[in-house]
Amino acid sequence: MIEVLFKRPTVLKRYRECPHAPERDAYLQHCATEGYSHSMLRKIAWVLLSVASRVDIGDGVVTIQDIELAVDGRKQFKRQITNSSVSTRELAIHVVKQWVGWLGKLPDAPTGPSIFAEQVNAFSKYMREERGLSPVTISTRCERLNWFFSRLPPVRDTLHAITPLDIDAFIESKGKDGWTRASISALASSLRSFFGFAEARGWCSCGITAVIQSPRIYMREGIPQGPGWEDVQRLLVSTSGDGRVDIRDHAILTLLALYGLRRGEVAALQLDDLDWQGELIHVTRPKQRISQLYPLLPVVGEAILRYLRNVRPRCSHRALFLTLDAPIRPLSAKSMTPIAHARLASIGLTLSPGGAHCLRHACAGHLLATGFSLKQIGDHLGHRSANSTLSYTKVDMAGLRQVAEMDLGAIL
Repeated sequence: MIEVLFKRPTVLKRYRECPHAPERDAYLQHCATEGYSHSMLRKIAWVLLSVASRVDIGDGVVTIQDIELAVDGRKQFKRQITNSSVSTRELAIHVVKQWVGWLGKLPDAPTGPSIFAEQVNAFSKYMREERGLSPVTISTRCERLNWFFSRLPPVRDTLHAITPLDIDAFIESKGKDGWTRASISALASSLRSFFGFAEARGWCSCGITAVIQSPRIYMREGIPQGPGWEDVQRLLVSTSGDGRVDIRDHAILTLLALYGLRRGEVAALQLDDLDWQGELIHVTRPKQRISQLYPLLPVVGEAILRYLRNVRPRCSHRALFLTLDAPIRPLSAKSMTPIAHARLASIGLTLSPGGAHCLRHACAGHLLATGFSLKQIGDHLGHRSANSTLSYTKVDMAGLRQVAEMDLGAIL
């Protein structure tokens, strides 16, 4: 890779003779496949060359402190990059950290509170292998548990030491943070599930599960919030520009709005899921654990084709939607929310919540207003139960007006 970046013999000799040349060259090749520009690759090569003699990548690990000491030993890293607020030192530390991490020499970062990591991992395995829960559910529950454990006082060093007051205080704090009753109820359910699992194994005090309280939730008490279909059309028009971000976001928002897909379903789309010859799109439904076929609508196909031809980086990734700048990687489900939120805000819509899921509600409301049955809407949205679709009957204003205008005197 060095021969591609540099041509002068003296420069090539310097790069080849400096320590860790094979490791540096292999990392540069990796960065090239991730979509880094030629100029950025030269900058990475210069940084690694400057610290190579000061970083020991032998049998042990390289700590962040080791990296900072290696970088601080070079005076040029203390100067500022022209017209940039990011110092050369910070850039160098980032580059070296990425290189050392790619080599597998960084210390393992903790995935959660280390004191309870073993119990959380066992709970995750139980949910996956014995309960058969979806990866999204497992990840969400473990994340909530880590939030809870991180808020415990230091004296709670065992599960037996955790009291109902600790749990109540945590749930109450989330209410003060603005969580809805539905979110708090889901949080309490996750905690109840874990402590029930822990009680069965004798890890905590018996009876703690029974005292975990959560708000009462009434069936279909909430109203699905989503923009009107006219606003959805304005949203799609606002992203019909020729910029790279506009083209990518337009394809994403089209899938969210017209098919009512969940954000994770859009993020999970692969190139192989698009059947151009049969004009079909395969959508993986994580909750149902099935793949659902949809006709590839012309407007959706055109948006995706434009993205593929003009914007999507050329790389080995098979995910449909990727980051536009290096390092090139698939977009996550979480990244769909800020995309939708920013685009909605740009046309003056401040919904709560205003993320990707509100476009799913907008799709359902539009189908209901158009005259589709609840069964058809549920099938389109991939609902497992008809009860999930019944919530949209409360936003059928046309139907409610018809009921209100009926002459009930004759009936009574």
